[in-house]
Amino acid sequence: MAEQIADGAARKPPAWLKVLASPFEFLGELSTFAGRSMIAIVRPPYRVGLLFNQLEFMAWGSLFVVGLTGLFTGMVLALQTVYAFGLFNAQSLVGATVELSLARELAPIFTSIVVVARVGSAVATELGTMRVTEQIDALETMATDPINYLVVPRIVAAAFATPLLTMLFNAIALFGAYGVAVFLKDLSPGTFLNRLQYLVTLKDLTDGLGKSAVIGFVVTLIACYRGYTAEGGARGVGIATTRAVVGGLIAIFAIDYVYTAITLSAPTSGGLG
Repeated sequence: MAEQIADGAARKPPAWLKVLASPFEFLGELSTFAGRSMIAIVRPPYRVGLLFNQLEFMAWGSLFVVGLTGLFTGMVLALQTVYAFGLFNAQSLVGATVELSLARELAPIFTSIVVVARVGSAVATELGTMRVTEQIDALETMATDPINYLVVPRIVAAAFATPLLTMLFNAIALFGAYGVAVFLKDLSPGTFLNRLQYLVTLKDLTDGLGKSAVIGFVVTLIACYRGYTAEGGARGVGIATTRAVVGGLIAIFAIDYVYTAITLSAPTSGGLG
């Protein structure tokens, strides 16, 4: 008997191997959860009311934070462009430079960070609380699919809300950049706007919106997974929320690189005009 216990202890994998395997275990479990969620999206019942409730929380509730972030981002970009290129060159560069930076990178990324901080943390906390208080188990007892009821409205709403917030970020940031460039630095308003027509393409805008939709979907899915699998009472909910935010931030930059590498390899066409 003692020899069997000794053999079992000897066969126990080392701690470092568990650390290396944990990311792959997480990706496997998340993939399974994502597959169940994708199937639940197309499977009735379609909970439109819950979808609009989540849209109100994610889109309407984030307007002020996204707008304020966009305003100051556009103002900072305009100042940096003026001081980097000089007043003469900035006459023709500032508008296009600001909009290119916003459309492709800053607007999707900053908006997604707001979504992770505000929406992802709330989703993980809410679902985690429902899990540890056995409310999700109660849904299963009542023959209600928790994935369809809790997860699908949130991930679908995030896929719609994040591009809308990105468009708002773009518009307000460009307004802030215009105000700094024209009213504070006396740049030509006509040149500021006309260069956008020639240097910024429609693909720049659509790539940014598509990127934000993908990121919003994935980070909310991660938050739902963390909350849905939470355990250990209040402490477990806190850990799940922290992991949801950290995982969402990592996913933002990973998806940003992959999506940008794919879209930049595609051919581009003319400007907005």
